[in-house]
Amino acid sequence: MSRGTTARMCAPIPAGVNFHDHHPTPADLRAEVRAGLAATPKRLSPKLFYDQRGSRLFDAITELPEYYPTRTEIGILAAHGPEMAEQLGRGQVLVELGSGSSHKIQILLAALAPAVYVPVDISREHLLASAEALARRFPGLRIEAVCADYSGPFTLPLDATWGRPAAFFPGSSIGNFEPAAAVQLLSRVAAVLGEGGRLLIGVDLVKDLAVLEAAYNDAQGVTAEFNLNLLVRINRELGADFDVKAFTHRAGFNPVPDSALAGGPGRIEMHLISTRPQRVRLADEVFDFAPGEGIHTESSYKYDLAGFGRLAAEAGFTTEAVWTDPGALFSVHCLRVANPPSGR
Repeated sequence: MSRGTTARMCAPIPAGVNFHDHHPTPADLRAEVRAGLAATPKRLSPKLFYDQRGSRLFDAITELPEYYPTRTEIGILAAHGPEMAEQLGRGQVLVELGSGSSHKIQILLAALAPAVYVPVDISREHLLASAEALARRFPGLRIEAVCADYSGPFTLPLDATWGRPAAFFPGSSIGNFEPAAAVQLLSRVAAVLGEGGRLLIGVDLVKDLAVLEAAYNDAQGVTAEFNLNLLVRINRELGADFDVKAFTHRAGFNPVPDSALAGGPGRIEMHLISTRPQRVRLADEVFDFAPGEGIHTESSYKYDLAGFGRLAAEAGFTTEAVWTDPGALFSVHCLRVANPPSGR
């Protein structure tokens, strides 16, 4: 994984943490937003949610009664942490993609006792806060924190003398990727881990439609605020003039056709819907919105166990173990690299 950029250091860095800054530049962000708004239909990547405020709002979402994934995954980790540690291998290197807050990883770190922990997250402030908390909780643990967009190639500060790396990818964030892009991402992870390397990954499961849709349309409106904050961020960081009050949050299930690659009957989609005709300026470009026109801000694919196994196999992994909760709402898979990809 190589981004081809020089790491930039920023302060303050917590004691006991080595920080590697590969955060996308404002120019990268502007180009991505302009391309998304020029597309038909308009779309923006869910990674853009995670500025400092967006990260705090997502933490609030995970505490909502409707949002089952986080508490369910934590329950699975708490119940089966020792088994997972046996599968991954103790005392070596643990890479976490999309580290976010530190609740889940504390369970895994306690069970694994790795020599080195490498959290990767796109939100610099959230990453550093989490790394600082973990440095206090696990004194002596070497933490190499990487601020990067892991949806594309990037650099990991790994040293062969540290031992074999294992990886943790929680939260069913893999569901935010279209199936082909999910295979590409998992292929890059497989290439880093090498043959025999293991990945522990959280995957949200197909379930009752009412449960799914409630998780993205909470009664308190926190998810709506999280979605709309994306426009607030674009206004602040890129000088756009979105009238945030002229957009509304919409989330619902889209029963996209099943396939051997997709591995499930559909996905939750989140959109920001324009409530009136309007024109938005971003630098020297203008983007027109018709009433009811939307910006697609997130997809969240829901898998069945066999379907996700097929997707993982496409990326070079074989499934070694799967753990679920009693209600079969969520799953955690231990994958082993069977066929390391080359040239992907």
